[in-house]
Amino acid sequence: MRHRIREARKSLGLNQEDFARQIGLTQTSLSMIEMGNNKVTDKNVKLICVTFNVNEQWLRTGRGPMFNASPYVKEISDIMENLTPETQQYLFLMAKELLNVQEKLLSGLNERGSAPKKD
Repeated sequence: MRHRIREARKSLGLNQEDFARQIGLTQTSLSMIEMGNNKVTDKNVKLICVTFNVNEQWLRTGRGPMFNASPYVKEISDIMENLTPETQQYLFLMAKELLNVQEKLLSGLNERGSAPKKD
């Protein structure tokens, strides 16, 4: 498990100090865990999973994806269940339009970024 903790931390782009602080450990304690000198407690596992959205099954066994689906997926699903069908359709259309706007903005940024500079 220690290797997967290190892998998750690096995937998140965090150094030991920042990762440890967010789960209430010292950098030294995290370092000792990653080296295999300290055991990982259930509390550590739960904090890592909750704080960084890490899949607990992956952390414990290596099976499944490293991260859970976006935390917003469940929340959006819960919201949709409480809307009328008409409001659900409106929200869906608005989300699609937002995606189109985002794609246009991103493609515009990419085009400007790759265009040659004018002197």
